Amino acid sequence: MNLELILDHPWFGTWAAALVAVIVALIAHRLGGMLLLRITRATPVLHAIVIKSRAPAKAVLPLLALQTVWQAAPDDLRWIDSVRHLNGLLMITATTWLAARIIAGFAQGVLERHPVDVEDNMGARRIHTQTRVLSRIAMSLVIVIGASMVLMTFPGARQVGASLLASAGVVGLIAGFAAKPVFSNMIAGLQLALTQPIRLDDVLIVEGEWGRVEEITGTYVVLRIWDERRLIIPLQYFIEKPFQNWTRSSAQLMGSVFFHVDYGMPLAPLRKELERIVHAAPQWDRRFFNLVVTDATERTMQLRVLCTAASSGLAWDLRCVVREGLIDFMQREYPQFLPRLRIEGEGEGKGKDDAALRGTAVHVA
Repeated sequence: MNLELILDHPWFGTWAAALVAVIVALIAHRLGGMLLLRITRATPVLHAIVIKSRAPAKAVLPLLALQTVWQAAPDDLRWIDSVRHLNGLLMITATTWLAARIIAGFAQGVLERHPVDVEDNMGARRIHTQTRVLSRIAMSLVIVIGASMVLMTFPGARQVGASLLASAGVVGLIAGFAAKPVFSNMIAGLQLALTQPIRLDDVLIVEGEWGRVEEITGTYVVLRIWDERRLIIPLQYFIEKPFQNWTRSSAQLMGSVFFHVDYGMPLAPLRKELERIVHAAPQWDRRFFNLVVTDATERTMQLRVLCTAASSGLAWDLRCVVREGLIDFMQREYPQFLPRLRIEGEGEGKGKDDAALRGTAVHVA
């Protein structure tokens, strides 16, 4: 009797078809996934997309099969409209999830094809920056579109939207001001991805801080400061304000060291010692170095040393090595020509005290 009631139930045929449709969809997902993984193994980007999209596809295929069943069901079936609506909502959500995972898989495949752990990673860092920023913007747009489609399935939401549009005076103005930072950052993200004034791992000077670009998100940039602090900077900052990029076109850098020495200091020994120091320093990239007099004051002459290195970190270390080496050389060989303040007595009748004072040298602090 119970079996007859079940067989005679209006929903029996529809539920049976739904069960079969789900089983077929899951089998197709299983077999299709294995086949696609094997086919795309030689193509890293497509392979990454398949791996990333397997989980959402496992939801999309059964929901698509169920939607086909619900649409084929009789329109006079009780609750059929609610079931169709619910399945449609789940379909939109799962499809949005699938689209976002496809974008993430594509981005991962591109990043894996261009590793940054190589000696010359300028091109790889450019691709990483573009891929990360554009993929995050694309995923944000997909989520916004998916949420909009979900809301549009509710008649009430459409009416609210129509009412807002009808009274779009003050409301539209407020919404525009509220959304300005979001859209500004989104546009700034697109500009950064396309023009690339900064890239991942670039060395920047921002607000007087030296650091490397650690992360670029859809709204801000994380700068890892040299002392392990993190500086969070909105994307819009890099469009509106000037900043220094030490690795814009090349990581190579020229470092400078300045000295003040007495006029009596001969330059030839200093140049010879500088040559010895830079040739012995592993930080020097063998491109260029020199020592010249760049200024002359009433008390001292200013010397400038230039030396090149393959990166900003090496340039900093090389400058320290050169500075320490030349100071040590002068302390050992020419201490009398270190910067001094000479105080000489005036007048002729001051006797031995004036004579002793004349020529006295006092070190400048």
